[in-house]
This record gives sequence, structure tokens and C-alpha cells, in this order.
Amino acid sequence: MYKKVMSVLLIVAVIGSLVVGCGKEKESSVPNNDPVAQDQYGDTGGLKLPIVDTPTTITWMVVSPVQGLNDKLVAKEIEKRTGIKLDILAIPPDGALEKAKTTVASGKLPDIMQGLTIREVNDLGAQDAIVAINDYLDELPNFKKLYVDNPDNNWVMKSYTNEDGKLYTWPIAGIARDVNHGFLYRKDIFDKNGIKEWTNTEEFYQALKKLKEIYPDSIPYASKTNTQIFKDWSYGWGIGGSSYPAYYDEKDGEWKLAVTSPEYKEMIDFIKKLYNEGLMDQEFLTDTSANWTAKMTQKEKSFVTFDWIGRLDMFYGQVKDQIPEYDLRYANPVGPTGHVRTINKIDNFGTMVANNKNKEVALKLLDYLTSPSGGTLISMGVEGVSYEVDGSGKITYPELKDVPKVDIGTLEDKYGCWVEGMYFTSDKRSVYFDYTEKEKEAQDKILNGNKFEPLDPILNFTNEENARIAEIYTSLFKGAEEFSTKYVLDKSHGEAEWNEWLKQAEKLGAKEFIEIYNAAQKRYDSAK
Repeated sequence: MYKKVMSVLLIVAVIGSLVVGCGKEKESSVPNNDPVAQDQYGDTGGLKLPIVDTPTTITWMVVSPVQGLNDKLVAKEIEKRTGIKLDILAIPPDGALEKAKTTVASGKLPDIMQGLTIREVNDLGAQDAIVAINDYLDELPNFKKLYVDNPDNNWVMKSYTNEDGKLYTWPIAGIARDVNHGFLYRKDIFDKNGIKEWTNTEEFYQALKKLKEIYPDSIPYASKTNTQIFKDWSYGWGIGGSSYPAYYDEKDGEWKLAVTSPEYKEMIDFIKKLYNEGLMDQEFLTDTSANWTAKMTQKEKSFVTFDWIGRLDMFYGQVKDQIPEYDLRYANPVGPTGHVRTINKIDNFGTMVANNKNKEVALKLLDYLTSPSGGTLISMGVEGVSYEVDGSGKITYPELKDVPKVDIGTLEDKYGCWVEGMYFTSDKRSVYFDYTEKEKEAQDKILNGNKFEPLDPILNFTNEENARIAEIYTSLFKGAEEFSTKYVLDKSHGEAEWNEWLKQAEKLGAKEFIEIYNAAQKRYDSAK
């Protein structure tokens, strides 16, 4: 399970003029003035608890299917430790983006909310609707230590700020796993037929070919991601990245366009080959998740796919009674680089603080949740209350002992942990990092082999550049998907159609698109 982050490229129109909303104060019943609080609650990073001396309520809009979060353990514990009473408005995930935009347009901002792109957040900051975090660094020891003083992370002060160097959005660190997606294969079927796991692209092809010979009615490779397959596979060809279809070429030190590169043609030629030979699902561009699941959980139907590592155990749980030998495992990457996506250790959900009378209290609350103490609370709960630690360091949840698998969804529902919009760091002892044997094998395979594609820089664009990127991106990305789909499906398509696409891409603004990235890269490189 992985919480999605909206791409900076998916930019929408600038929100109209806003009126700053004020959080309402309510009486807090348990402000904590205990002088031993610092030791009692662990490492607060130098932030003093309680945060407030007088009852203060903070309104907070979050994304969660769970209602009643104000009455859960985490909210109550935050009030106990900080003196801050939370008034949480939980928005179901399906309507979160629309609700965020509606809230902003209304002008009545909660004290804390999330859900906008970097550009939209900076637009609000320019209107003084929200607070510039770097104006309060002296009061935010955890933020300062993590994002200003740390040379590995202080790029956020270049990448997330506006043109005036103001930072309006609070990042997230230490949440991501190292490996979360990749190629998966039926090890039981491979072993049964003496087929070794592939170590390169040719071996991958030969394995699928052999499976088709043995099981002529099978679909060796099944897919449910539709046109997303072109991005998913791109890392193995060295053209993937968070800004796709733009990617940074470390060798040449410049940004390039993936969908017009020689590597992209090589990749779609390979996909076309698999498709033409019946090794790739003929419905791979249209298949539903349900159909894909059915193919992957039959005894001898489909044997290789690309998906989330949680499927390794999930699918086994679904079929173990009918196919007890079923053994889905994480496979080596496909493509000449042999790389998978590198997940950035820092992310951004567009979390922002309204510019009202509660702003300093809200900022300090976020700083507490960024501390080791806050990270443990939000990702695990409270020791001795929600969880226990035995002599070997094993974590157990006594109240959840009858739950087959305690995951972050379970903790969110029971205790109010792992609520999207409320976590800013985590405790590595959390269940999210408590890998099953198969998931651990996936982490080790990529980590031990150092099979990660380098991270691209996260650039900071001007408003004018952002507007132009958004305009070009829409037509360019759509054009690339349409071309790639036809290229793979139509046997007659080849070199001539590829050359036609290159000309079309130029007409759609490919050159200007990449020039904007390289101009922003020059500013990034020259910034302190």
C-alpha cells in the first residue's frame, strides 16, 4: 500500500482570490503542563512540550475513510502531550482533491490542510493566505534540523520554494519503502519447468517464450496498468523519473524527453515483439483489475506481471486452498539498465498552514509530528496502550491479536495512526516496515544489487514556466500515449511511423518543454 502524491506536472488553473479562514477556539480539557513531559514522550528534537499554555483548538482537514478521528487514541494523545485539541475533518480519498479545491475556493481554510500542487500552494502564499515556514525556523527545531541543516535534504529549500525563496508547504520524510513495485513472477511454475529467473532482457524474453510453448493457452505476461506500462518499464531503459516524460540524463548532465528518445523506441519495440508473439496479454492496454487478478490467480494462466509487492502475499492468501504450491515472488528488473525506480525519501503532499491567529501553534504541531517522538506516535501509537515491545524488540498489538495481519489501515481504523495528511515521519519499527518474507526478499534483491535508477533533481519552476509546462504536457503526453498504443498494436507500424511521431512531438512543443527543464536546472545548480 502506498499513499499517492500528486505530481507537480499535473497542474491545474490558478485558484482565485481568497479570504483567510480563522480556526475556532474550543476549550481543551487536558493541557499537559507536566515538566517531565520531554523525557516521558521521547525525543522531541528540542521542541518543548506542551506547545500551548492555554486551551487551543486546531482545525485540520485530512484524507481518510475513517470517521471519528477526534476520538481516536492519536488525537487524544496529541492533546495530552501538546495541549492542542484537534478538530479533524476527514475527507474520503475518492473526493479528496475536489474537496481541497472547493475549500480553497471558499476562502475558509482550516488551520492545516493538504492536497494542492506546489504551484497552487505557492499561489496561495503569494496572496498571504498561508504561512511561509522559513519565516519561523527558529521556532521549528525538527524542521530546521531535517530540511535546512541536513545537506542531503536541504534541496527542498530550492525545489519547493517560490520565486522569492519562501517555503509554504511542509515536506514528509522517512515514510517510503526502498522497493514497493516491480516485476513479479510465479516461482513455482518457473521451478516446475526448470526455467531460471531472468537476469537480463533476453532471458526475460526467452522465459516467456518457453512458458508459451509449455502452456500454449496461457498468457505469460499479464498487465492491468494500461498505458502506464510505458512509464513503469521506462526505468529499465534509463528514461524513467518523477517528472516523466522528462528525465535527467546524468551522463550528459541535461534533461531529455523520454518519449522521443532512442531508448524509448527500443522499449516499445520490445513490447511490440512480446505482443506480436502472444507473450504479452492481448488486452494489456484495456484489461481491468478484476480480469488481471483472475489471470494471475489461476493455476496455469499467467505467470509474470508488474505490480505492488503486497500482491506477493495477497494473491497467495486468495488461492492457497486451491493452489497450495502458488509462489509469487519479486523478480529482477527488465531492461538494459537493470534498474528499478528509486523512491525519494522526501515527499510532498502540499501540506500548508493558514495565515491566521493559530499559525504558530499549527507550525509547532507539525514540527512535533516531524520529531522522532511524533513519528512514533503517528505511525505506531502509544507504548503500553496500543502496542507493546518484548525483550527481543518485537512489536505486538494486544487489542488486535485476533486480526490476521495488522497493517497501516488497521492502525488507522483502530487508533487514528497513519492518517494521510497527519504523518510527516515514521518509526521504522512500524508495521509498514515489518516486511513479510517475500517482501523482505524484494527489498534485499534490489538493495544488495544496488539496482536503483538515480533520482532526478526536483526543480523549481517560475509561474510562467509552470503554466507553459502544463499547456505542453497535456497534448504531448496524450500524443505519446496514442502513438505508443498504435505502434504496439499495429503490426505494420515501424521506422516510418516512429519518424512521423518525432516530427509530431516537435509540433506539440517537445523542444520548448525540455528547454524549460534545462533552464530550471541551471538555476538549481547555481543556487546555494
